[in-house]
Amino acid sequence: MTPVEAVDEDGSRTRGDIKFGFLGVATAFFLLVMLVPAPRSLVSMVSEERPIGYQLQPGTATITESVNKVLGTELSPADVAFKAKIMIAILFAAAFLWGTETIPLGATDLLIGGLLYLFFILPLDAISKAYMKDAVFFIFGILAIAVGVSKTGLDRRIGILLLGRVKGIKSFCFVFLPLLAVSAGFLSEHALIAILVPVLLRVYRAMCDAHDLKQDRALAVFLLLGICFAANQGGPGSPAAGGRNAIMVGYFREFGREISFAQWVMYAMPFVLIMSFAVGAFMYFAFRRKIRVPNVDFSRFVRHEVGRIGRPSSREILMGIILVTVIVLWITSSRRFGLGGPCVFAVVLMMVFRIIGWKDIQNHVRFDVVGLYAAACAMGVGLKVTGASLWLARAAVGILPASMQGGNWLLTATSVMTGTMTNFMSDGATVASLGPVVLSMAPIAHVHLWKIGLACSFSSSFANALIVGTPNNAIAYVGGTDPDSKERLLRLKDFLIYGTPVTILAMIVFWLACIFGYWKLLPWN
Repeated sequence: MTPVEAVDEDGSRTRGDIKFGFLGVATAFFLLVMLVPAPRSLVSMVSEERPIGYQLQPGTATITESVNKVLGTELSPADVAFKAKIMIAILFAAAFLWGTETIPLGATDLLIGGLLYLFFILPLDAISKAYMKDAVFFIFGILAIAVGVSKTGLDRRIGILLLGRVKGIKSFCFVFLPLLAVSAGFLSEHALIAILVPVLLRVYRAMCDAHDLKQDRALAVFLLLGICFAANQGGPGSPAAGGRNAIMVGYFREFGREISFAQWVMYAMPFVLIMSFAVGAFMYFAFRRKIRVPNVDFSRFVRHEVGRIGRPSSREILMGIILVTVIVLWITSSRRFGLGGPCVFAVVLMMVFRIIGWKDIQNHVRFDVVGLYAAACAMGVGLKVTGASLWLARAAVGILPASMQGGNWLLTATSVMTGTMTNFMSDGATVASLGPVVLSMAPIAHVHLWKIGLACSFSSSFANALIVGTPNNAIAYVGGTDPDSKERLLRLKDFLIYGTPVTILAMIVFWLACIFGYWKLLPWN
């Protein structure tokens, strides 16, 4: 064995030991919660008549009666409190396993269903139904559509079109980045970043060569972080922007207040526009004196690429028609067809017209991520039925200062909590974990359910400081190398140095523009 192999083996063993330790921590936590008696406040809550924030089953007056009706049992309040306590253990253990990826995502996804069945939190048929929500078909469909967009080359054409009118640094910041943010509100932001990273690196290399510069790392960091931050802030734009939004749509449905695609866009798109210009301004003033290239002309490079890409193929045109049709159906008919229906229909059409095949779906759609959203939906049902989410909400509101236990200040507290957490774990896992908790706060704190849910979902897009928070950052970091020398241009500390101020800026803009701004002028049905 060579020294290098020995180091690799030792490194693998060390990572394995760390993951095994994480698994031990999660197991010990779960067992501890299971063995510790349920808090008196939880037992008392499941015995309350008509508790605010819980949707009782018809003909019942307490959470205990509702759970017994769902399960067909005759459990005591202490037994129901035990089930709620188990759901809390599942919530935190799953969030920890998702965040650390101690075991594969798919294993955690299945583990949740197994625990729901093992502890009889829900009947078997109800668990299966909870795993197969509209949001699950939606996230599967949107990932498959992204495969079709990439395979036909439509993604490259979209990237070139977005850069078409960019002639310098100022127009990149105040034209291109807002266009990218709006696009990321409807298309897969991960796909857009994957498209643009190689395109912008070719632009970077061409600019350096044109001015006889070996390297201009500030320009590379400016380009790569700019698209990351813009795409991240575009995430709240619509339910189609990411799985975290699909999870929240599913939670709204579970809590009896379904939101349409058009309503979400109405509440979100003004924020996306305002924040995209704020990101542009930050990037402009942070980098304008650091970039060494005196004249950054993107349009010249784009004209060259347009000549190479040629006319769109018939498959590319078909893919564009399918994509536009799906977006139109989301906007006009989401209440009738949901978000998943148009996506599944689009997948069928892509296969009928041979844009993609089943092997493309098997090879390129991450089914473990689809399973994460399915497991999150099932976990949300379990938390809601047992009353665990209501108890957590009461506890969360109780530890807040009196001035922040209701109204707009509770929304700001939710955004801080979510925005901080999402930088350390994936946005989908953050919303999956916090969603049921914050939504249960709404009736307690007299806040509209959609407001607190959107505050959580929006803030989960503020993952700018670390690469673990979103695939966008990871894609840019992995791909951020010089096309010629292969030298790394983007470093981990760049995200921390520039991403932390952007995250703080996003929270402030959200508070001022949404919570204390235009949301007050919009109807909340």
